[in-house]
Amino acid sequence: MSEKVVRAAKQVEHKVSRKPKIEKNSSLWWMYLPAFLFVAFFIVYPFLNGIRISFTNWNGFSQAYDYIGFQQYTRMLTDPDTWLVVRNTLLYGVGSTIFQNALGLLYALLLNQSIKFKAVTRTVVYLPVIISPLIMGYIWYFFFAYQGGALNDVLMWLGFDKINALGNPDMNIWIIVFVNTFQFVGIAMIIYLAGLQSVSRDFYEAAEIDGASSFQQFKNITLPLLMPSITINMVLNIIGGLKLFDVIISLTGGGPGNSSQSMSTFMYDLYFARQDAGYAATQGVLMMIIILILSLSALVYFRRKEVEA
Repeated sequence: MSEKVVRAAKQVEHKVSRKPKIEKNSSLWWMYLPAFLFVAFFIVYPFLNGIRISFTNWNGFSQAYDYIGFQQYTRMLTDPDTWLVVRNTLLYGVGSTIFQNALGLLYALLLNQSIKFKAVTRTVVYLPVIISPLIMGYIWYFFFAYQGGALNDVLMWLGFDKINALGNPDMNIWIIVFVNTFQFVGIAMIIYLAGLQSVSRDFYEAAEIDGASSFQQFKNITLPLLMPSITINMVLNIIGGLKLFDVIISLTGGGPGNSSQSMSTFMYDLYFARQDAGYAATQGVLMMIIILILSLSALVYFRRKEVEA
């Protein structure tokens, strides 16, 4: 008899304790409504509308257009420019990610030490982040420009011939990667620095007692415990690099020809210069698929590498 009473009391207690929680959570749903409407109106609707436009021959301005099925997708798969801009986009995304993370981690390791002018160095490295990417591109344009560029002025002063760095397809892609890395390496540095400062000194003291070298401490302590920071940086850098636009416009304009076009600038050119909105939307769908696959793959892979501190 007593067991039944105890069981009944627990059930009543459970129901009473859950009631305020349900009322509290239900009231919070109204707080989500503005954010939900914002996302639905500015992200979900344009995305779905873009997919719809990709099945049309719309020129971007006319009120009349026809649905042509998968013709734009067939055209995209047979267009050599598609694979050129996809290759460039992957170079921008993967290249910028590798360099930003490598340099950001080196800066963070340096600034995590007891050195002079640490705050000044951190500020200088992070400062380019607050500058508009378009302005940053123009700043570096006047450094690499063929006529009147600072680089060629120095080369001529040293007795060398001028080089057309921005007009060389073998060079301009890596210049764009360099400029993008230079501007946003500060974000990676700050994230890594926050991760390093959250690692307890007890791990390193125990490793020093066991006779572990600095490299062994970095490999077996720092890197595993930095995996959450690495995950964040990798995903952010991949997404940012794959949708690169402003720097390309200001440095090369996508030229010469389409040699430095990314998928973002190629879509811009298709829509506004060629008035081919349907095909631009098709390229946008392909870009979305590439970003989704690479960012989710990086997220899953590095999440599996994370360990508990």
